[in-house]
Amino acid sequence: MSFVAGPVTVRTPASSANLGPGFDALGLALTLYDEVTAEVTPSGLEISVSGEGADGVPLDESHLVVRAMNATFDALGTRPSGLRLACANEIPHGRGLGSSAAAIVAGVVLARALTEGGEVDELQLAAELEGHPDNVAAAMFGGLTIAWLEGASARVARIDADVEVTAFIPSDAVSTEKARGLLPESVPHADAAANAGRAALLVRAFSGAPELLLAATEDRLHQSYRSSAMPASYALMSSLREDGIAATISGAGPTVLAFSRGLADRLPDGWTMRELGVDAEGAHIAVT
Repeated sequence: MSFVAGPVTVRTPASSANLGPGFDALGLALTLYDEVTAEVTPSGLEISVSGEGADGVPLDESHLVVRAMNATFDALGTRPSGLRLACANEIPHGRGLGSSAAAIVAGVVLARALTEGGEVDELQLAAELEGHPDNVAAAMFGGLTIAWLEGASARVARIDADVEVTAFIPSDAVSTEKARGLLPESVPHADAAANAGRAALLVRAFSGAPELLLAATEDRLHQSYRSSAMPASYALMSSLREDGIAATISGAGPTVLAFSRGLADRLPDGWTMRELGVDAEGAHIAVT
């Protein structure tokens, strides 16, 4: 196998997992992007980062995009002698908008695009690197995705979705590990049954029945248990829902997603707001 000459750029969307009831299964790609350019070089590793995370991410082989690229190169059976990487990030880190999934998917897609020959299951590799498939499926394929595991194999079903999204993004991050650590070992059967029904309803709501979104985004499995880690986010989500606006915690939080527009008056002090849509394409090679 050999490597292509010149740089390759991949544009990867943000994503929101869970969407209320679809815990570890549903993901939605959003119109907020990281753009990563990579080029094979004779030797060494050069990394530059601008935008989100520029002051905090490592500039060595532990960088998540590089780790994903190297895992993909290894799966393909060859590694280049050197790499040059430039990351232009728009997706906030540690806010529940899939920044790690975007980095992993970008690395997998870039390495595959730079390598001539060989085969690799990109979704499987990305899911293994992320630890679960929900965000990486949405980042890779766009739209609304339903991701699951068959044994150890990652699977995805994609659905077109067209909804308006307002993201309320706090200034402080919450780690996914901390948020997951607050979940109980078991939940009441009634809560599990309720979430299964709401998750099914949510697929219908995103498929042309937006009037169902408020009921469809009701959750009993994870958001209330995590409220102590993000009390302001939980309060905002609850307030929006009390006013009839479908809202959820995005992924592990603390970003709040509302499926509506015209909500600037609900923005808490010190937070930022982004009005977004659904990305329909997923990660793709950008034409420069």
